[in-house]
Amino acid sequence: MQTFSLTQYFGTGVHGSHSGSLDYVRRPVLKDNHVDPMFPELSPIGSPQPFLPLLAPSPLAPFTNTSIPKLSGSFLSSFWGYLGLWIFKGYDFNVVSLTILSMYLTGLCTLNFSAAESLISVTAIDCWDAFAPFLANVICCPQLEATLTILIGQSSKYTDVLALNGSTAKHCFSDVEQILMGQGANVGLQQICSIRSTNLTEASCPVKSVNEFHDIVDTAKLLTACENIDPVKECCYQICQSAILEAATAIASKGSDLLDTGVQHVLPKDSIRVSDCRNIVLRWVASKLDPSHAKKVLRGLSNCKINKACPLVFPEMSHVAKGCGNGISNKSACCNAMESYVSHLQKQSFITNLQALDCADTLAMKLKRSNITEDVYGLCHISLKDFSLQVAGCLLPSLPSDATFDSTSGISFLCDLNDNIPAPWPSTSQVGTSSCKKPVNFPALPAAASSQSCLYSRNVLFFMLIALSFLLMILL
Repeated sequence: MQTFSLTQYFGTGVHGSHSGSLDYVRRPVLKDNHVDPMFPELSPIGSPQPFLPLLAPSPLAPFTNTSIPKLSGSFLSSFWGYLGLWIFKGYDFNVVSLTILSMYLTGLCTLNFSAAESLISVTAIDCWDAFAPFLANVICCPQLEATLTILIGQSSKYTDVLALNGSTAKHCFSDVEQILMGQGANVGLQQICSIRSTNLTEASCPVKSVNEFHDIVDTAKLLTACENIDPVKECCYQICQSAILEAATAIASKGSDLLDTGVQHVLPKDSIRVSDCRNIVLRWVASKLDPSHAKKVLRGLSNCKINKACPLVFPEMSHVAKGCGNGISNKSACCNAMESYVSHLQKQSFITNLQALDCADTLAMKLKRSNITEDVYGLCHISLKDFSLQVAGCLLPSLPSDATFDSTSGISFLCDLNDNIPAPWPSTSQVGTSSCKKPVNFPALPAAASSQSCLYSRNVLFFMLIALSFLLMILL
């Protein structure tokens, strides 16, 4: 594993208002004003210019937003004012525990924030301001969803309900947002993660009472299947997922004949109801586990879904079809077109190694539909890492992970690979294969950087040297 520090490459960006954009982050000076200043200049001809890390000071502790969030309790605005002053004077936010805050939230929000204090801190770092959009799919949004699920699940121990009503949901969702923003999270998490206060309610599920849930669901069977999951085996054998679907279908069937169709034959009109009930089931599971354990289970389940599909948006590829279609007569023109196309994918987000395989499969299918039948990945030395954000060419682990913070390196996370595994060009028999049977074997330990020519081999070497020695970076 290799640790990659975001703040070394993007800058700190901890001062000023949190706008959810990257406009306030310090940037290097680029020669071409038309090039996106967040990324190195991407040129399919010649060597791309390296994205120079920023010699910015280390960020302050992640709890440094001294603005005054407007929480639902009448006392809280003034409380946050004092809190901001304490932080400004150097006090750690954790000293002012969320246990204290929860005393003032119980009037309008029934969630027990003290039960998930550490989870909220982790979520704030995972969704840290300017970096949240780039970590949204794999780290930020799954962690935010798990935290909300655990908050409701833990609170159900005292409320006996597994959902909030509409009014309470609005207050609690607002409080969660403000607490996260107070700890440095992005202000646009609603848009980034497509989540609303209604996600805290029962929505269309007819069951939210804990007692009623116990009357309908075989809770012993459900807990046995889900209290401990293997994040690798679960994605293949779906033991817990099957138990959750069975329980969700059972409670969704209250007052209807949904069960008569069978779990495997739920009609489209009923799928939304089952999905809403699945959230109820997850909250019940979270209520039966301690928060840290519940987080591992929920993140493991979400990763099964994350790794099933490529999250990238593929632009139109007529120029690639022109350069590589109907037999490759000009290798240089074809590879220039491919590298130019892939460079657009590299500006979107960090992805996992398994997602990179799915992205390679998806792009290959699109290329084949454009009459490109030869292995252009091998011809143009396209690697799996080339599908991920190219600030450092990092693939995230396929298993759940979190960003971390320390006062020296700032916001960091683990990269699963630092070598250039070639992107596999799928044969007809390999197209659409399950992620449990992917043809590429990932090394248990990262290999040394490959000397093979690829899209950003010089950049990768440059960034590795920086990671090895900050002093060397200054000298260079």
